[in-house]
Amino acid sequence: MSRGFAVAANVKAEVIAAAAREAEATGYTSFWVNHPGPFDGLASVAVAAKATQRIALGIGVIPLHTRGPASIVEGARTHALPLDRLWLGVGSPNPRSLERVRDGVAAVRKELRTKLVVAALGPKMCRLAGEIADGVLFNWLTPEHAKASAALVREGAQAAKRPAPRMFGYVRLAMGPGAADRVAKEGGRYAAIPAYKANFDRMGVKPEATAIVADSPAEVTRALARWEGVLDEVILRALPADDGVESTLALVRAAKP
Repeated sequence: MSRGFAVAANVKAEVIAAAAREAEATGYTSFWVNHPGPFDGLASVAVAAKATQRIALGIGVIPLHTRGPASIVEGARTHALPLDRLWLGVGSPNPRSLERVRDGVAAVRKELRTKLVVAALGPKMCRLAGEIADGVLFNWLTPEHAKASAALVREGAQAAKRPAPRMFGYVRLAMGPGAADRVAKEGGRYAAIPAYKANFDRMGVKPEATAIVADSPAEVTRALARWEGVLDEVILRALPADDGVESTLALVRAAKP
């Protein structure tokens, strides 16, 4: 199982650049940012691209109901993103989520020669991801539920007579004093979103049960062992003590491959 590392796209550019360089130097397979509302995650990916040479770059994910395919294509070109290294993620809430994702992936694929990722929570979106995507990004899942979701993705791929997408999963990572509070706060924010609330209800767990809360790197290693054999790549989504460089680098180093 490979490991990726992810930070919030709206942290300072110096944090993104330092974390991306460290992730590349310590053997991570990929480095990701999100696309938080009006903030341009593609610009943050560009910062990471300039700071690195080899590591794959991901954006997880751009919401198609607020940023359409034409704008995504324009943004990727404006920021001169390295398409050969890029995992470009998209997603959509209901209503019309399946239609919007299917049409959005097709539209972006016509314009950009890069790898497209679909964010999937529910069974129908998992199967659609299997049908159309190069990668699928799971979020806030337990290893057990991630395994079940991956099986649905493979069903979709088999029905479409194509190889299964690469399976990615965001796993929140917090370490040290206040770690549990940071995870609980982040989880509560997601639990207020209907699709994620339904996801937590399906699993029968609180958001915190999907995260890694640790006091030491050794505890991080033990927690990651639960994910072995479940997905192709676990992406450690950083919840650092603060938004500074050193706090973020401490998490990069704690979870390094």
